Amino acid sequence: MLRTTKTCLLAVLSLLASSCSLDLLDNPNAVNVSNTDMHYLLNRIELDYASHFNQMGDSGMRLTRMLNQGTAFYDNAVSPGTFDIAWTNAYANIMTDVKTLIPIAETSGFFIHAGIARTIKASVLLNLVDGFGDIPYSEALDIVNFNPRTDPGASVYEAALTILDEAIANFEMTPRSGAPGDLYYAGNAANWISAANSLKLKALLNLRLTNKAKATAGIAGLIADGRLIAASGQNFQFKFGSNLTNPDTRHPRYADQYSPSGGGDYQANHYMAALYASKSFPDPRIRYYFYRQTIANPTDVNALRCINDRKPAHYSASDVYCLPTPVGYWGRDHLNDESMPPDGLLRTAWGLYPAGGLYDNDAGRAVSLGAGAGGAGIHPIMLRSYVDFMLAEAALTLGTGGIPRELLKSAIEKSMADIRSFALATIENAKIAEFETAKQIVWADEVTSYINLVLKAYDAAATDHARLNIIATEYWLALYGNGVEAYNLYRRTGMPSNMQPALQVNPGGFARSFYYPTSFVTRNANAVQKSNAAQAVFWDNNPAQIFK
Repeated sequence: MLRTTKTCLLAVLSLLASSCSLDLLDNPNAVNVSNTDMHYLLNRIELDYASHFNQMGDSGMRLTRMLNQGTAFYDNAVSPGTFDIAWTNAYANIMTDVKTLIPIAETSGFFIHAGIARTIKASVLLNLVDGFGDIPYSEALDIVNFNPRTDPGASVYEAALTILDEAIANFEMTPRSGAPGDLYYAGNAANWISAANSLKLKALLNLRLTNKAKATAGIAGLIADGRLIAASGQNFQFKFGSNLTNPDTRHPRYADQYSPSGGGDYQANHYMAALYASKSFPDPRIRYYFYRQTIANPTDVNALRCINDRKPAHYSASDVYCLPTPVGYWGRDHLNDESMPPDGLLRTAWGLYPAGGLYDNDAGRAVSLGAGAGGAGIHPIMLRSYVDFMLAEAALTLGTGGIPRELLKSAIEKSMADIRSFALATIENAKIAEFETAKQIVWADEVTSYINLVLKAYDAAATDHARLNIIATEYWLALYGNGVEAYNLYRRTGMPSNMQPALQVNPGGFARSFYYPTSFVTRNANAVQKSNAAQAVFWDNNPAQIFK
């Protein structure tokens, strides 16, 4: 039976309405060429891509000590059941919809639509390889092949780089129309080119251990081309709103934690300690990253059991344990699998950046529904600061051009500036100004002091290895909210080098890739599960002993 359904897509950031008329036969969920509204489908791809970023980055944040993992062993941290939703979203949603959209868009002259779809497809392929290793590609999305074989990760990487080149070619064409419903760059082709090139940069940098010549030449070419993300307006990020229902447009980390009962993620003690105490003063970003629901450390073992426990014998004297600071930061140590006590309104919560929560002004009050920026945060997918950190690494390790020290300085400056700009554009801006005035805090002076301290350490470093550790550590500190690149960074460099050990003496080998999802292994006759998660992806040839 033929019927016409009016569908309105509420864009997650600005609540832009895109009215679409779809003729649907039998199954309203079946998307094909004859029933597709191209603008609606583009928005659907972009929304699913935001979810993909969060799904693929979650384990990366936990493995790199940004968030607590909640398991005691690495194998359990990346178990097959963890990734069913992410795998389905990548293949059944994003890449299937991209396959449908591109021919329609190119036939109609909507080249920006096609370029966006290709950029997102390439990014998804890169993320899947970085997470799982070999993945189905050449036989994937074939409607008559229910058992696609995996392709080598290296060949999928090559395909993704080619797709990014095709996307850039799309953006350089004269379109019949822009993409007014584009949720990332509002149809700005130049910004999309910068995003595509920056995704190429991260892929090429990952190749530096196994294909140095290709990485060096490719990155040098990107630098010469001059179209990488460099300005704040070019940052590749997904923006959320503060709407609670119909639809819920809030940042998922905010939605998980800002409720009458609190709860949600445990922040990682190691990461909070690094921001609070690794320098001679707290990192200026710490009040934006985290919100403390209490500003005093607990003394009751019923509230926090580990306060009466001894530090594990395999921890070094410098390893933080149980309480990362003396001022109420409340998280968990790496691979802590204890059950959750009733501390939902005590544990340190996601703050203003990037989750759209509360700015930490020492209030020490519990989170609540709608508090802070109401969830109007961002997914920081690829930012200008990330680009400069990667260029600093490339300059130091590959000699691709530029001065590593200056690129490091620029990267930190951009990270600080973008986080500050984001914060002051939220409803929390008055609270920030009031607190800084009362405490006589001058943001610019704090940033200058921080950068001077980092550069002093860089200048004092005796080897390139030590200098790379400083670059990697600062990149890691800037990556809060982005587990995709944090996980890549750690496997590519083995840095930061002072990561907190697991609570268990022997948690198994560090997870250098994810297990294939249960749904893929059980439903595909050609799928073969990995013997363990310590198997590295193709571009990671580092020795196992450098990972904790």
